[in-house]
Amino acid sequence: MAGHEIHDANTPESEAQEVPQQARGQGLSRRNLLVGSAGVTLGSMAGASATIAQSNQSGAGSRMRPAASLGDRIYSANPSHPGMADVSENPANVPSPITRTEPATVRIELETIEIEAHLDTNSRFRFWTFNGTVPGPFQRVRLGDTVEVYLKNNEDSWFAHNVDFHAVTGPGGGASLGAPGPGESYSFKFKALNPGLYVYHCAVAPVALHIANGMYGLILVEPEEGLTPVDREFYVMQGEIYTEEPFGSVGVLTESYDKLIDERAEYLVFNGHVGALTDHYPLQAKVGETVRIYFGVGGPNYTSVFQVIGEIFDKAYLHGSLISPPLESVQTIVVPPGGSGIVEFKCEVPGRFVLVDHALSRAERGLAGYLIVEGDENPDIFSSLDETPGAAGPDDPE
Repeated sequence: MAGHEIHDANTPESEAQEVPQQARGQGLSRRNLLVGSAGVTLGSMAGASATIAQSNQSGAGSRMRPAASLGDRIYSANPSHPGMADVSENPANVPSPITRTEPATVRIELETIEIEAHLDTNSRFRFWTFNGTVPGPFQRVRLGDTVEVYLKNNEDSWFAHNVDFHAVTGPGGGASLGAPGPGESYSFKFKALNPGLYVYHCAVAPVALHIANGMYGLILVEPEEGLTPVDREFYVMQGEIYTEEPFGSVGVLTESYDKLIDERAEYLVFNGHVGALTDHYPLQAKVGETVRIYFGVGGPNYTSVFQVIGEIFDKAYLHGSLISPPLESVQTIVVPPGGSGIVEFKCEVPGRFVLVDHALSRAERGLAGYLIVEGDENPDIFSSLDETPGAAGPDDPE
């Protein structure tokens, strides 16, 4: 647009917000995700023969997986399996708050990439992604901005893809304007008319399959006055993966259209795959810092009851609304598929806090993350009443 500066909607945040690719220390076991919850584990890893995956969806036909790996299409590290591609999105990859006071033209560039990548300890899956990560990149614009969207479908893709932004006022959220096949592209623009946190996703039929395979993300439309400053911002999305093989199988897993239609997910994940927010990218903060989590559910089917165990949300913006007054001092928020929520809290004590969907059976299928808070103890707020192990009791001789 003439006379307007064009901005990039997903500029990386400052280096101070970056987190290590692996949790501090070793031995963060998936079998001890819910600290203090006896008996809650992630189940045994059942052995199964490696499977050559095929795509066999309604209307899509059947194609054998190419022999060549698409691992070179991904750029993030995989500390657990360095020889395997990794689609997990670092939750600290949140663009900086917008400081300008006038609307602008903002450019969003997306590439749809299908890539075989790490799913669980001994398994791989062919994910369908925006820009090679699940979820796709966090987008940040301002109320009144003109947003230009340019989407390219990678030439190595097998299927057509597009994008539906829930922040768009227009048919299909932009998806009705095109569905580019491999090597093709399309573009559109929209005016950001409503502040809030919105989901975006692929909308090529069958839409649920494209979402389940990883094609979802969030876009924040900031109000004119911006948001209250916080020390840390994080980006977390929940998704479901439907495979023919049972949870814990070994090898290349095959997507299951039948399980998808029956809503019987084998894996439930934060940010792409099992262990993404525990082994790879745990959230990190310090005592005394304020935290904001932008949370969304890609789905496509399950509603989430989002909780950070051991924290209370000082403010919770339900449905991603930035106009409605936030709830205060709440334990969980309910987020439907295709929906979002924003939570804020202050880190008062150090420790490892666990992100969950409080439908806790889902932790058995991979759904958990960590927030690791470092700093000094605060015994006035939280401390043990038990004696230090090995210390003499009141009636014991010194």
